[in-house]
Amino acid sequence: MILVTLVLLKLKPECCFSFVVINITTLKETFLQIIKESQQQHGLRHGDYQRYRGYCSRRLRRLRKTLGFKMGNRHKFVGKKVTVEMLSDNRYLLLVLMEAERAWSYAMQLKQEANTEPRKRFHLLARLRKAAKHSEKLEKLCESPRVDAKTKLEAQAYTAYLTGMVDFELQEWKLAMEAFNKCKTIYEKLASAFTEELAVLYRQRVDEISPNIRYCAYNIGDQNAINDLMQMRLTGGGGGMMAEKLEALITQARTKQAATMSEVEWRGRSVPVKIDKARIFLLGLADNEAAIAQTANEETKEHLYETLLAECRDTIQAVREELKSEAKQRERSSDSDSGKVSNLQFLHSYLTYIKLCTLVKRNESMAHTLQAKLKEPETDETKRGPRPQDLIRLYDIILQSLAELSTLQGLEDDHTFQKEVSLKTLVYKAYRCFFIAQSYVLVKKWSEALVLYERVLKYAKEVQSKAKSFNNSLKDLPDVQELIAEVNAEKYSLQAAAILDTDETAEVPSQQQVKDNTPLSDRLETFRLDPTLVGKQPNLVQFPPDFQPIPCKPLFFDLALNHVAFPALDDKVEQKGKGGLTGYIKGIFGFGS
Repeated sequence: MILVTLVLLKLKPECCFSFVVINITTLKETFLQIIKESQQQHGLRHGDYQRYRGYCSRRLRRLRKTLGFKMGNRHKFVGKKVTVEMLSDNRYLLLVLMEAERAWSYAMQLKQEANTEPRKRFHLLARLRKAAKHSEKLEKLCESPRVDAKTKLEAQAYTAYLTGMVDFELQEWKLAMEAFNKCKTIYEKLASAFTEELAVLYRQRVDEISPNIRYCAYNIGDQNAINDLMQMRLTGGGGGMMAEKLEALITQARTKQAATMSEVEWRGRSVPVKIDKARIFLLGLADNEAAIAQTANEETKEHLYETLLAECRDTIQAVREELKSEAKQRERSSDSDSGKVSNLQFLHSYLTYIKLCTLVKRNESMAHTLQAKLKEPETDETKRGPRPQDLIRLYDIILQSLAELSTLQGLEDDHTFQKEVSLKTLVYKAYRCFFIAQSYVLVKKWSEALVLYERVLKYAKEVQSKAKSFNNSLKDLPDVQELIAEVNAEKYSLQAAAILDTDETAEVPSQQQVKDNTPLSDRLETFRLDPTLVGKQPNLVQFPPDFQPIPCKPLFFDLALNHVAFPALDDKVEQKGKGGLTGYIKGIFGFGS
């Protein structure tokens, strides 16, 4: 509460004066905290601006009703303005803030709808201007000495943000850049002056503004800004209004570069690239791979992989449609060369190769993350941690991708490529086999795990013997020597665990170890330790099975019917026709029967 102390001195009336002492108090939460919490709880987590707009309207109504700040009655509207004298209650500031937020959310809703209805752009600009007007009103109210310095700075930053949004939409790049820079500067200063919890919010807002600033700089004439914008797009920056603009800008920049690109070389063959979408994708491939290599955060790396795969699938779809039209043309022409793979088909194989290699790298990255988590001690017993089975699934997908690589059209006769793929397959088979053995160790199946470890060593040694002429191909693959050392260590641990585990089987009652000749299929409901089940001749089922009588349906053939001569019935049919109406009436009443 704002405390006002009036001190009256006992002097002459004309000399009386007062001292107003104002105890400046802050809001329980900052403007940015109120905005972010409201947005996350009421629709903006899923991009639902209409829901957030409805929330702002309901909150405005509650605030006006609580403060007694009604705009007339149901019959007549009477406009009121929030003045400085009303700031004895800080909820009046929230009133103006919610009015600005309601206008802004309506503008963002119209922004989504304007993609299909261009006329809504005019309404969008009107609502953005309205939001900026409310924010200016909020800033003027915060200039009062009753408001603390932090709230004043937040109001200035909020006004600069909405003003920049208006100028950005109007393509006034210089004005928008000045407004966003002002907003960014204020939030950076606030982030360095307050607690870490508030600093995180301020830095998030700075990250939201940065793509807008770089986009404005690019449109003003800074050509270096395009690289920053591409990096922001790859790392997931530039949401909201900037997402579509960034996509359009980067596509435009790559389209200009693609005009000079005519062909691509792969596996010793130059292929002309005539499809614009394929040119744009191939030009951005190096940037995408560089961004993935530079990223240390696993979540960001996963997002980059998904972005690259989505672009690759779209490009493959575009090439596939061209292939369909090419196949129709080949059917019409009689002199087509069916033996040689066409350039378009080879380009399709190249793009499929990029997609499958990216899938392999993505799953391998996920496998490395899970391996690191497997080695960490479990801190929370209630929470399920990673298991070897999760890694087996990832390596299954990798092996499936490699199998598809070996069947690419146009590379059947490329023996070097086939050998490289088979060598990579051996490496990932070894790792898959290793984690299958680990899963058997968890359930104390020592003999099965030991056999699988021997299989891992077999694969690894085979890789080492064949890898001498493929050093360049194996530079991105996991190190097999580390796997061999790990398997040797696990084998000794496994043998020790198997010896220590013999006491558990000794405590089993002797009646469970009784051997008989009953096959396993006939005693599934009773548990017995039968060592012959894991031997060379396990007694699983009775073979050959005993003969059992089964019902058989007899078959009858009516052969006599073919030799039967039926009597002629022509005389009776004629008599029935000659009866006429009289016979019909007799038949009804039963006289003719």
